[in-house]
Amino acid sequence: MSEKIGIYVCHCGSNIAGTVDVEEVARWAGERIEDVAVARDYKFMCSSLGQQMIEEDIKSKGLTRVVVAACSPSLHEKTFRRACEKAGLNPYFLQMANLREHVSWVTKDKAEATAKAKALVSAAAERVKRHRPLEPTFVDVNPATLVVGGGIAGIQATLELANAGYHVYLLEREPSIGGHMAQFDKTFPTLDCSACILTPRMMEVGQHENVTLLTYSELEEVQGSVGNFKVKIRKKARYVNEDLCNGCGICSEKCPTKVIDDAFEAGLGQRKAIYTPFPQAVPRTPVIDVDACRWFQQGKCGVCKKVCPAEAIDFEQKDQFVELEVGNIILATGWKMFDCSRLPQYGYGRLPNVYTSMEFERLCNAAGPTGGKIVLRDGKTEPETVAIIHCVGSRDVKCNSYCSNVCCMAALKFGHLVLEKTDAEVYSFYIDIRTPHKDYEEFYQRLLGERMHFIRGKVAEVTDAGRVPFENGKLIVQCEDTLLGRQRRVPVDMVVLMGALEPQSGAAELARICGISRGESGWYTERHPKLDPVATMTDGVFVAGVCQGPKDIPASVAQGAAAAARVQGMIAKGKVTIEPITARIDEERCSGCRTCNGLCPYGAIEYDEDKSVCRVNAALCKGCGTCASACPAGAITAAHFTDEQIFAEIEGALWDAGGAPAVEAARPREGNAPLQKQSWPTGEPEQIST
Repeated sequence: MSEKIGIYVCHCGSNIAGTVDVEEVARWAGERIEDVAVARDYKFMCSSLGQQMIEEDIKSKGLTRVVVAACSPSLHEKTFRRACEKAGLNPYFLQMANLREHVSWVTKDKAEATAKAKALVSAAAERVKRHRPLEPTFVDVNPATLVVGGGIAGIQATLELANAGYHVYLLEREPSIGGHMAQFDKTFPTLDCSACILTPRMMEVGQHENVTLLTYSELEEVQGSVGNFKVKIRKKARYVNEDLCNGCGICSEKCPTKVIDDAFEAGLGQRKAIYTPFPQAVPRTPVIDVDACRWFQQGKCGVCKKVCPAEAIDFEQKDQFVELEVGNIILATGWKMFDCSRLPQYGYGRLPNVYTSMEFERLCNAAGPTGGKIVLRDGKTEPETVAIIHCVGSRDVKCNSYCSNVCCMAALKFGHLVLEKTDAEVYSFYIDIRTPHKDYEEFYQRLLGERMHFIRGKVAEVTDAGRVPFENGKLIVQCEDTLLGRQRRVPVDMVVLMGALEPQSGAAELARICGISRGESGWYTERHPKLDPVATMTDGVFVAGVCQGPKDIPASVAQGAAAAARVQGMIAKGKVTIEPITARIDEERCSGCRTCNGLCPYGAIEYDEDKSVCRVNAALCKGCGTCASACPAGAITAAHFTDEQIFAEIEGALWDAGGAPAVEAARPREGNAPLQKQSWPTGEPEQIST
């Protein structure tokens, strides 16, 4: 029985119609393509009126197949599938032709673009005739959620879900939650105390009945799929019994060993060998630094164990592995600071009074190593001049080509704090000032009205080699002032480097464990940059905060809440839909070679040791077709992308060639058997579509 196909060509405003003769494509499709019952063009097919047009035609004209020639299927395929489904047609009897990204945006000549559009519409029509009805499957969703990362984004996501009545496991690899925000002094643009904002939320998380804190722990393994993940977590040994410890702090107070605190105090302060990261830490349970502890290094001391009133010190404690079952995973692993010593021209690590932005945060903090006093490395001298250098490691093709988003505002904040706490002159060396968010421009204008000097130009070098007497004993910042059009040498006492935000160490390994991808810069890749910024291509795994890309605190909080809302919606429904476009393995033909296991980017193929065959986990499979193309036995078929459909699509695209390819090429092969040599027509075609 022949099909009744409806073809709908979208103008997309002028995105498509500006290059493609849309009316001609629709007219041609209605006259030249077999089995076409109706062919229309419309200004915006994705609009409610466009979708209504499709629904009415399906009902009134008895359409059995639909082709929509518009923009990318990744944007609107679900939209048009819903329209088909509402009209009673199986949603997988739809095929989209991408005339925007594949034609109008990449082709200048209108005649060529129109010819190519006809080819793509013809290809889609021939393909959709071979579509088979597919039905999605449903799986139950475990209401528990794993949040990886205890910074502000992870805390926000945790509280949103916990307050909604769902259990959350909050995983943090450091001894305390809080993340980088716990290190900050004030937050821009309102200059609120960072600890005053963060600490109450940390306490709320630590005391919440629906939250299980797993600090000083790391994610080791993820199995299963959306709705039913099985995760393995390694709880590192603290050498302190969490159930017995009351957080009194006597052990840390009496510990005789001091070491440089390279973590929380950014190398400016000291801590003991047994310590809590900061006074407001959650949980309050301390941890022993094995590399610094005399007991572990020399077999001596043990003072902490002797003085602990709760007898909580346990030198024999080992790492533990915890296995949990959760329905969804939210990754909020944050960022790390760019290593400024990678740019030796700025003198970090060589010139003592060159600081990173994180070191300066601790210098300004009232709870920091200097009690909030801005002083030089000698600990007592107040600087008379301070230089703040923007974009250190950012917007630099040799380091990170992206903008780190927060550096301009953080530099303005630092300038304000210096002016507030000292009588120093402040110089800000910038490439471009970027203050795009709410009240940020107002904060910039405020600093312009204060005593802060702005010099536009990329700094070439920071040196202590003075050329004239007044430069001796100073740090010289050499740059080109692009507004004055000349080179400048500015002598200062202190330099602050605004280091780039980079993906967290271990981001690549965590991406592998969770089956998600990363972009060129190393940040986790979202499903869609505009329409789905918190989901990933792996269903049930979401991202929030800076792990997805540089952003400030409000944006991180918003993403944490957004990821929680997505998870909460899935939990509330109770079931999640599994896309039926997946690979299928014919076990009778499978040789058990396991070629597909190593190739599957989603870890969706499992090997049955007993039967020596492979099986596809449909909940994990994304239908990419990698396994089907590589299977040497031809045992794997990709649903919705069968050989019959693909070859029919190719034949449709060649509608304007001198002669059609042999019909056998479009016929289905048995499984994925090797292609037989085809007889192609000879002679030159009259026209070949570009």
